Amino acid sequence: MLIGKGKAAAAPGARRGRLARASSVKWLGQTIASLCWMSSMLVYWLESGGDWLQLCAASAWLAANLATLAPADAGGVRRRR
Repeated sequence: MLIGKGKAAAAPGARRGRLARASSVKWLGQTIASLCWMSSMLVYWLESGGDWLQLCAASAWLAANLATLAPADAGGVRRRR
């Protein structure tokens, strides 16, 4: 049993879980798509308010993808055992 091991015992499993999510085809595809969208907005420059909104949307999409890799207790909320 892993009683008394605390976070040290849970860390390798959590790390593998994040790595598995990051290497999934869905996550990689969405992350690459958001980066390409952001890049295209910067290459063609931002000329109007709509361009800025698109850049914000692409940035939010990328941030959401990166947030899926954060550990579940990263927000400071701990579960009781």
